Amino acid sequence: MRSYQSVIDRFCQDFGDHEIEQVTPDGVLSFLNSFTNGNKPYTKRVRYSHLSAFFNFFRNNIDPGIGNPCDTPMIRKLYRERVVSRWEIIEKETVDEIIFRTVKVRNRLILELMARGGMRIGEVLKLRLNDIQDRKLILREPKSGKEHEIVFIPQKVADRLRDYATKKCKSPQDRIFPISYEAARMMVLKAGKLVGIHFLPHDLRRHSATYASRSGVPIEIVSKLILRHANLSTTQRYLGTISDVEAIRWIENLYG
Repeated sequence: MRSYQSVIDRFCQDFGDHEIEQVTPDGVLSFLNSFTNGNKPYTKRVRYSHLSAFFNFFRNNIDPGIGNPCDTPMIRKLYRERVVSRWEIIEKETVDEIIFRTVKVRNRLILELMARGGMRIGEVLKLRLNDIQDRKLILREPKSGKEHEIVFIPQKVADRLRDYATKKCKSPQDRIFPISYEAARMMVLKAGKLVGIHFLPHDLRRHSATYASRSGVPIEIVSKLILRHANLSTTQRYLGTISDVEAIRWIENLYG
């Protein structure tokens, strides 16, 4: 009851002087847009479902002839439940082969920063010489809106990145990888073709999360330190589905 209360109270404030059959889909849409302004998509969907349930309750228990103004194709499309995507996760052996077969130092470093550090391709391309602090990388103006974020990378990758950056950058403010997003994307596609797979930049970020999780890293660490997500539900969508072969392997490792 408490979860419905705020929606119904606000609805009654706006439509209290209307007969219920006078409420139109346009009126409902205007109400929902106003009431959910600034809310996250999940909250918007919940409030829509509460209002729709109110009209269904009225129709099912009081007047079967009353239509549900929430039940229109346009409103359902705007407030429908988001389909959760599941991605096919590329196995570690395949990722390692792609990286090891990439000869150009610049390209290999870009791949490793995504695969070993969980970085987005845009974050990699924005790195500057003064962002390197041993095994930590400082991300300026990250996607989260924070002032900065920190990425942790393995020592071997950090050493090679520093060597490469000091040779290529003339000043601390110089970008380490001064190429466009499209050029980086094409490089990743070509790297995938070396091993016969269709390969996109974000696949490496997903791989880093899934590999860490299946290696026993707590999901809170995967979420907060590797992917730098605000909540665990976002991280869980990154983790790949488990195939029958992999499930059998895990069971054998545990109990075989």
